Amino acid sequence: MSLDIDQIALHQLVKRDENQLELVLRDTLLPATRAVEEMAEELHRVYSAKSKAYGLFNEDSELADALRNCRKGEDDFLAFSRAATGRLRDELSKYPFAEGGVVLFLHYRYLAVEYLLIAVLNSQSSMRVNEQLDISSTHYLDINHADIVARIDLTEWETNPESTRYLTFLRGRVGRKVADFFMDFLGASVGLDTKAQNRGLLQAVDDYCAESDLDKNERQNYRQQVYSYCNDQLQAGEEIALHDLSSELPPLGEKTFQAFTQEQGYELEETFPADRSTLRQLTKFAGSGGGLTLNFDAMLLGERIFWDPTTDTLTIKGTPPNLRDQLQRRTSSK
Repeated sequence: MSLDIDQIALHQLVKRDENQLELVLRDTLLPATRAVEEMAEELHRVYSAKSKAYGLFNEDSELADALRNCRKGEDDFLAFSRAATGRLRDELSKYPFAEGGVVLFLHYRYLAVEYLLIAVLNSQSSMRVNEQLDISSTHYLDINHADIVARIDLTEWETNPESTRYLTFLRGRVGRKVADFFMDFLGASVGLDTKAQNRGLLQAVDDYCAESDLDKNERQNYRQQVYSYCNDQLQAGEEIALHDLSSELPPLGEKTFQAFTQEQGYELEETFPADRSTLRQLTKFAGSGGGLTLNFDAMLLGERIFWDPTTDTLTIKGTPPNLRDQLQRRTSSK
């Protein structure tokens, strides 16, 4: 992995009681030892693999102002990180769920792009066996489950300040409140809506097929081609490029798919990240609620699965063998 650490700072927030978070600040930057490099690489890998929301700094963002001063050399990275940790403590203290954690500021380069990653990491306890086969407890940073993380694409921010996607963040497993306090700390707002872009793509595909009067199988085959391209981009860690997608699709009528989207005003970006859950709708129907979970291939609708919109009833012909076995055992035991 071609990840080069420029600077890394580490501080800590310690919860002393229900109403107090204490700052523990390092006086020096963290040296880039092999262990530190491995931690940075792991954090980059885990973060890159997760679904992220996009944002941009507000005009009055204190963090953005401080970061600009740091980039200009008016403040050093350690001082920037210490002051930012203090602001994070102040923001976190407003919430009753506030917990402590290790606060990490990682300035690094990856594939010619410069990043600043900010994370609050929790420590977990575990057991280890030493060389004498004795068991002892140990603590480790729980990087795999980190959900308070944001990353600023410094290259994009400084070369394209009008961008709505140079800042990414995780929404968090604990609920919307986590994202709220972290966005307030960053002084940022939500930018590019990835799910909306992917939903717009799906609608454009359906409308394009409908305009060309394709039959059911032709429509589904077209959706499958779209899904194959988008899924390949997702697996490669690349974004969906509307021009490239359109080039791979056979034109329906006189207009290419890209020309159709521009003519109809779908407001799709030239490139945007793929959203896995939204793209599945190209080939699958899925839903859950009220104790019921369903997931089936789109091709089965109208063949083995039938929906009556008047009564909101699904009829399934031919159940999966393992489900049929469960049903038979349950009904025969009555």
